[in-house]
Amino acid sequence: MTREQHLVLTPRAPAAEPVRRARAARYARYARLRRHGRRLTPLLVVLLLAQMAAAMVTTAVQQTPTIDEPVYVATAADYLHTHRVRYNPEHPPLGKLLIAAGVAVADPRYDPAFTGDQGEAGRRLLYASGNDPWRVMLWARLPVIVLTLLCGLVAFAFAREVAGPAGGLVALALYAFSPDLIAHGSLATLDVPAAGFVLVSAWLVWRARRRPVPYLPAAGAALGAAVATKMSALPAVPVLMVLAAASAVAAHRSTRAARSGPRPHRSAPAARSAPDPHPSGPTTGTAPDPHPTTPAAGPDPHPHPSTPAAASAPHPHPSTPAAASAPVTRRFFLAFRPHRPDRWARPDRPWSGGRRRPVGAALLGAAVVVLVALAVVWAAYLAVDPRLRFTPAEPVPAVHGLRGRLVDLLPVPEAYRAGMRVQFGLEDYPWHGYLFGHVYTGSLWYYLPAALLVKTPLGLAALGAAGAVAVVAVRRLRPVAPYLLLPPLVLLAVAMTGARDFGTRYALFVPMFFAVAAGCLPALHRDRDQNRGRHWARPLICALVLFEAASSLRAFPYYLPYANEAFGGPAHTHRLLHDSNVDWGQDLGRLADRLRQRYPGERVWLVYKGSGVPSYYGIHAADPRRVPPERVHGLLVVSDSAVAKARGRLAELIAGSRPAGEVGHSISLFRR
Repeated sequence: MTREQHLVLTPRAPAAEPVRRARAARYARYARLRRHGRRLTPLLVVLLLAQMAAAMVTTAVQQTPTIDEPVYVATAADYLHTHRVRYNPEHPPLGKLLIAAGVAVADPRYDPAFTGDQGEAGRRLLYASGNDPWRVMLWARLPVIVLTLLCGLVAFAFAREVAGPAGGLVALALYAFSPDLIAHGSLATLDVPAAGFVLVSAWLVWRARRRPVPYLPAAGAALGAAVATKMSALPAVPVLMVLAAASAVAAHRSTRAARSGPRPHRSAPAARSAPDPHPSGPTTGTAPDPHPTTPAAGPDPHPHPSTPAAASAPHPHPSTPAAASAPVTRRFFLAFRPHRPDRWARPDRPWSGGRRRPVGAALLGAAVVVLVALAVVWAAYLAVDPRLRFTPAEPVPAVHGLRGRLVDLLPVPEAYRAGMRVQFGLEDYPWHGYLFGHVYTGSLWYYLPAALLVKTPLGLAALGAAGAVAVVAVRRLRPVAPYLLLPPLVLLAVAMTGARDFGTRYALFVPMFFAVAAGCLPALHRDRDQNRGRHWARPLICALVLFEAASSLRAFPYYLPYANEAFGGPAHTHRLLHDSNVDWGQDLGRLADRLRQRYPGERVWLVYKGSGVPSYYGIHAADPRRVPPERVHGLLVVSDSAVAKARGRLAELIAGSRPAGEVGHSISLFRR
């Protein structure tokens, strides 16, 4: 019967040969693609970053100062000339020290004796001190541009560690073509640096799962840089402390598992050539057994983990010479071991002696991160003024109740606590918002998600959401899920409770982490078995990346008022959102060029939202709200944020005019 079955199966055996050949040919093609991919990856990284750099530099050259930039530039100049903290205490100094690196190269004229507020100081520096505002602003923006590019490399490295080079390229492409990151990365502001430092900290905490000693302090430094740039990054501190504790525990367990694994056996030639330091019998002509079954005199200095002696053998304490010669990572965790672990260890439960050690590793990991972060905050203020003087140019509001007590308890410089009081005062102010055509007072909890829905490219939104689901649903991607999802979710949840609905710049960490999450998708198709039936996935990922690239290139160079195709594109953003989503005062120079080219000599009426000085750019206009409506004739120019919230006389003027064009998708022209 066996022979008959064998004869039946024998003719079918050669039929598998073509399948094996086809499979071998396919593997050979994949091997060639992998070899070419190793050479192509650095080139693609350079091209993507070069594209982003070109877009940001072009935008920085063409845009006039936005509302916040003159304040930051004047504060940076004040740091350089007076070495004191008096302007803009609501934001810590690290981001402005970064801007100061470019301001120092521009070397503008600055009057240290000026006593006005921070807004007046900025306008005086740019327009009333004999400086060229175009040159000063370009140099002030260049350090932020460089930092934005470096954060793109971090996004690439983060995704590459999870999903390989293909995942890194997907993440970098989505990052490099993000209109929000290009728009705010080309400005001398603090939003992109703060979000970028949070991303760097999350990446370093993730890497600490394998090497906690170098990466946990580095993660604390990045977290401290984020907190020393914007106070809105403070909610990330407890999140990254928890993640640091988890990474320390994971590293502790991997180190313990590696130490208790099977002992590598020496090769036979090495065993014959190496003499036994503890011979178990008289010397003979044959080499002794390197692993004798009978113990020699005295205990085995390296018992096998499977033996009872290994379970009860005491581990070296950090004070012993054996621990001093151990690797650095091992010494890091030896600090948590008691002198006599045999009190708790049991031969039948080898892990019972380590119940307290993971807790100690977690506490130490979290403590390292928060202590290094605090040190960076103090170092930022000491870099401005080693004597830590604080002389605010404007009064600092008092904060009472629980918030005031919490601020007083923080172990930070006095200027930092004063800045927190200013921030709480700003949160108590009744701001006006605008969303989807409706003006309201106060804030809406769903404002930021709605604004992100409008301003996030469709390709990034689809791939980022799919990546977020994948890192939670797929088992082998699940370890990275807390590091990718918890920081942006907590920061977004806290930002949604804020009182200032001014734009997606308060949530720039979302496109950054979304890009990395999308970069995890190629990891789903590494295995040949999982790739069967999913040949559409890789082309779909590439198509969505290309779609985002096309959408971003279509918006060039008007990245600030960007809206995705589902909401009509940049030309319709002003109907849905306002402020830094659309009009932040960036197009005053473009307006001057338009008036000179198309409307020379005409009477101009201007309602401008921004920090620029129109007369410096050759715009001589009057405010139509200060004269009777019947006297307003000619060209009416209104910033789109003012159009969105127009009430009273301005609304009547716009209603009685006909549209005559727009500038940069942020300023509307009317004819009266």
